[in-house]
Amino acid sequence: MKITKPTLLVDEQKVRKNVRMMLEKAKSNGAELRPHFKTHHSADIAAWLREEGVTKATVSSVDMAKYFAKAGWDDITIAFPYNPLEAEEVEQLAKQITLNVTIVSKEALVHLNQHVKAPINYFIKVDVGTHRTGILPELTDEIGHIAQSLNSEHKLVGLLAHAGHTYQPMTKEKAEKVFSESIKAFDEVKSIVGKEDLIISYGDTPSCSLLDDFAGVNELRPGNFVFYDIMQQYFNSCSLEEIAVCMACPVVAIHADRNEVVVFGGAVHFSKDFIAPDGNRSFGTVVQLSETGWDSEPIAHVDRLSQEHGIIKASDELIKSLKIGDLVGILPVHSCLTADLQGYYVSLAGQRLNKFNKADV
Repeated sequence: MKITKPTLLVDEQKVRKNVRMMLEKAKSNGAELRPHFKTHHSADIAAWLREEGVTKATVSSVDMAKYFAKAGWDDITIAFPYNPLEAEEVEQLAKQITLNVTIVSKEALVHLNQHVKAPINYFIKVDVGTHRTGILPELTDEIGHIAQSLNSEHKLVGLLAHAGHTYQPMTKEKAEKVFSESIKAFDEVKSIVGKEDLIISYGDTPSCSLLDDFAGVNELRPGNFVFYDIMQQYFNSCSLEEIAVCMACPVVAIHADRNEVVVFGGAVHFSKDFIAPDGNRSFGTVVQLSETGWDSEPIAHVDRLSQEHGIIKASDELIKSLKIGDLVGILPVHSCLTADLQGYYVSLAGQRLNKFNKADV
């Protein structure tokens, strides 16, 4: 394949292996896997998941739901709070597919009841400790008000949570503690709502990667596991070998006097997420590209990014091995944001993989 600019390579076999692993976890717990598609954003990659046995999807926006509905996905959860300003689009989408929305307040449910007539399934989002959004179990009055608003054309099907506070260096023991606390929160909200037949939908890649036992959960919704990334490896969620994406970046300058290599690949390609495991920021892990993919052994790290430039701190040996016009591989710190910034991907077989583009919706 000919690469002339920053190009995100996708290893199909690693993606499929990661999906099979998560599917097996879900099945062994009597649960369904509803992966979050916001990581890969791609109908082409989603087709791989379908071939492996995935039938339901999670997305993060109405526009993304419309994109995957066009690609044939007919059971989609929008795991983002219901936005009253998009009620008309929600209505139209609900006429086409089984659509599940996320409710985080009584006001949102009242608006849904008044402005969307097509049947909708909805989940109440529970804040299990992340404190981004969702309803805290101790807010019994708020939960009670929502429960009183359940008499509608729409159906409460479950409780949903994302344990985002697991996105830190994590052990199995820590993940078990977060999961146990999450189940307790679900039980508290369920008792207040007064419905026993609710789907318990839980999903975050660290928990779903580290744990095997998900007793009490009916549905797993991890997303990043499809690609994984350096941040997840830092959290102990995966190994370097399981990371399924790598950015191929052209070398455009070499400054041997300060042990730096400049590549075409900056913040507009990777985002500016970083990790600092030893106190020094790293914006990506540099690896050796090959004809069949990339070697997972790190050879350097990205020290800093500007808009288009990536600055690699390199050893004398690496600098001597490179010349202007060579390609280096960079494993991204956060594959979800890196993927979002790309117009398309390229498989290791050289196939262009199309993806969701906000401008096309």
